[in-house]
Amino acid sequence: MFTGIVQGIATVAAITDRPGLRSFTLQFPSGFCQGLEIGASVASDGVCLTVTALKGPDQADFDVMQQSLALTTLAELTVGSRINVERAARDGAEIGGHPLSGHIDFMATIAEIRRPENNHVIRIAVPAPWMRYVFAKGYIAINGASLTVADADRQAGWFEVWLIPETLRMTTFGDKDVGAKLNIEIERQTQVFVDTVRDAIEEKLGPLLPALEKLLAGRGLSLEGLVEPPKQLR
Repeated sequence: MFTGIVQGIATVAAITDRPGLRSFTLQFPSGFCQGLEIGASVASDGVCLTVTALKGPDQADFDVMQQSLALTTLAELTVGSRINVERAARDGAEIGGHPLSGHIDFMATIAEIRRPENNHVIRIAVPAPWMRYVFAKGYIAINGASLTVADADRQAGWFEVWLIPETLRMTTFGDKDVGAKLNIEIERQTQVFVDTVRDAIEEKLGPLLPALEKLLAGRGLSLEGLVEPPKQLR
């Protein structure tokens, strides 16, 4: 498990391709690898990876399967790329963000960037099936960072996050431009709540559900918009 509090920025030092597998050598900030062992987990841009070898005091190797490359932004990394990293949380660790599994649900795209004074606002375009789990003031993990959704438009298919200077300093978000892809892990409690309610509605309404969805769409609404999780889940 991870907490979504990025602990540093690592750099891709080397990439080795083999049939069905890509290996990364990551260069970590000084001290990051203290006590790190083979078999330990490190969230790399939000993807849970396993240490396969230790190289010197601040380098480690990780193997990534083709399926993980296809589902995440790790396939786009090149030597010199910078990524957010976090070591697995220890028992009793403070959860400064929210619990993360390191299993990416989908990739999203930066649609717009605004820079009001002392802030950095990123608007993120989301594939339609996943917007049902995104709510204003709810948690979401982007490239391994636990962030709060500032605003969301379910019909238009986007949400926004506002980043303070400290977040920009500790992460790679300041490097990203419009069009960049991001790894997204949705908040699990929200997913369970939304899916449970939706399943209950489908079970009760059955064949009437398409008609209800059409009626809501005609009024600029959606079934997902009616499934609002309790505040304690957001």
